Formats: sequence, C-alpha cells, structure tokens
Amino acid sequence: MTIIEAFSWMNIRFLLDGLLVTVEVALLSIIFSFIIGAILGLLRYMKIPVFSKIVGAIIDLIRNLPLLLIIFFTYFALPQIGIRLDIFWSAVAAMTIFESAMLSEIIRAGLNSVPSGQMEAGRSTGLTYLQTLWIIIIPQAFKAMVPPIVSQLVSLIKDTSLATIISLPELTHNARIIYGQNTTYVIPMFIALAFFYFIVCYALSKVAKRFEAKLS
Repeated sequence: MTIIEAFSWMNIRFLLDGLLVTVEVALLSIIFSFIIGAILGLLRYMKIPVFSKIVGAIIDLIRNLPLLLIIFFTYFALPQIGIRLDIFWSAVAAMTIFESAMLSEIIRAGLNSVPSGQMEAGRSTGLTYLQTLWIIIIPQAFKAMVPPIVSQLVSLIKDTSLATIISLPELTHNARIIYGQNTTYVIPMFIALAFFYFIVCYALSKVAKRFEAKLS
C-alpha cells in the first residue's frame, strides 16, 4: 500500500518536473561543454608555444577538482566578485566548466591517436595545417572519440544530482522532498530515481551506438 501511495500521480508529476530540470541542465551543459572542450582540445593538440601549456595547466587543475567544489564556486564564490547567477545557471556553469575540461582531454587524445604521417601526407598535397586538420585528422579522430565522449556525457547526466546541494529542483532534489515528508517513501523514491536515470542514460547510449555504427 505504501508503494502505491508513493507512486501517486502528484508525486510522479513532481518527479517528472525534476527530471525536466535535470534534462535541461544536462542538455545545455552538453552543448556548451562540447563547444568549449573542442576548442580547448584543438588548442592543446596544436601545441601553440606557451599558450597551449597554460591552457593545459588550467585544464589539469579543473579535472583534479571535485565537481561539487566547482558547483559551490559558481553559486557562492562568483557573487563575491560581482557575478550573480541563479541556481539553474550556476549548475549549468559548473557542469560546463568541469565537462569542458574532461572533454578537451578526450578530444586531444583522439586527435593524437591519428598517426603523425597523416598530417605530413596532407601537408605534402598542398593543404594548409588547418585544412589538413579539418579534412583529414578530425574525421579519423572523431570515430575514436565517440565512445569516451558518450561515457562522459552519461556521467554528466548522473552528476546533475550533485546540484541538489544548492537546492536546484532537479530529479534527486524533488525525490528528497517527497521522502522527507514521508520516510516510508525512501525505497520507492530510490527505485524511481534509478528508473528515470536509467531511461535517460540508456536512451543516450542507444542513440550514440547508432551514430557510431553510421560512422563506421
């Protein structure tokens, strides 16, 4: 009886509201972090004197910080220097900062996986460095990048739950409110959380596999 009551339409709708916020944060973070991560990964691959090393040091710093700390920074520290973001955009900013650093390394590793002879062959045909990079190197590297990128994006979706610490009304936050009002709902809410996260992450994985199959 408790399980049936826990899954009342009111509770399910409240969880779905949280799921929508989770998806919105994840989607925006994926878009922004992929763009920024691609740029940073290319800059590191190009080995621009001094600049690439500075970018690499910043990326290494961010990658070795806990995401929770970055969330605290965007929500509590940025206002101290005059940058005020609401809860939603603080979460998006934190996820973007962290995931950009992670994706940049995946992209750089993917580019480095292409044999150096490919660059030399492209340049020998009269292509410029950037043309060779765009036409020859990136298409080959992208196939190697897809699996780790998808894995990282799946992790991002699950990591949105950490934003509950700043009271972002996402899926985990809303589940906590429900079982906080009735402790007998704890297990049903954990089951619901597992179900919703599984559906979203599994769907992303299936889409990625189809995309990877088309590339191959």
